[in-house]
Amino acid sequence: MVSVTTATKPRSSRTPLLDSACAEAVDLALAAAEDVAGIGNVGEHLGVQPEGERVATHFFVANERGYVGWRWAVSVTRASRSKLVTVDETVLVPGEGAIMPPRWLPWSERLQPGDIGVGDLLPTAADDVRLEPGYTGADDPEMAEPQQDERWELRDSLPLISFELGLGRPRVLSREGREIAAERWSQLRGPESDMAQAAPATCSTCGFLAPLAGAFRQALGVCANEFSPADGQVVALGFGCGGHSEAVAVPEPRELPEPVLDEFAMESAELGHS
Repeated sequence: MVSVTTATKPRSSRTPLLDSACAEAVDLALAAAEDVAGIGNVGEHLGVQPEGERVATHFFVANERGYVGWRWAVSVTRASRSKLVTVDETVLVPGEGAIMPPRWLPWSERLQPGDIGVGDLLPTAADDVRLEPGYTGADDPEMAEPQQDERWELRDSLPLISFELGLGRPRVLSREGREIAAERWSQLRGPESDMAQAAPATCSTCGFLAPLAGAFRQALGVCANEFSPADGQVVALGFGCGGHSEAVAVPEPRELPEPVLDEFAMESAELGHS
């Protein structure tokens, strides 16, 4: 026995027809809008559009201050075989050119640097890509042998090594977290800044540079020169300023010549008699 299946024709979506009774209920819709907005806050009738079978929405200009381009929308309907039109709902909706508020963002996306104040708490997500468990760090080059030209001594004490590996801390910076921080810190105090371009030398050769621990020491440090504009800030090793420790020596004060007019010496003069 052979079964034959016939393809069913998809149902076409028809545009609902505008009900004449609902379309003529302009006064009813206007009264409903004024009941919500108040007398004088509803402007001219903009039109009507069908929403479904025996359902239509009337639109009116919103005269409220600050709501340019907004419209009052009043939906009306009637029952089958009934001429009585009733109001479904009245809402204020944006129209073309309406002034809209900015898109809502969750608090975690609205935070800006420096927003955390005294007593504020900022929870860190468990899957934050900037962090990794503290007992890992195989890809961290912070324990690599220092280069011979490094000017700081190796701090290889056991407590410090344990801390840098993350022992005692649930999470430490991941590789991505270090890269994000290094890029952010290098934007203002990097080798491409105007200050660095005019400096006599870079921070990598400055005695006021306090190197950072771990992988950061390969590219970053902290300025310890109180007269430098970067004092107490993280700087790239390629940064520099006029406060470099090996800048030109301060010139000796120049010896001034004798004054042309001596106002302190006493001169004797003979006065003639007439």
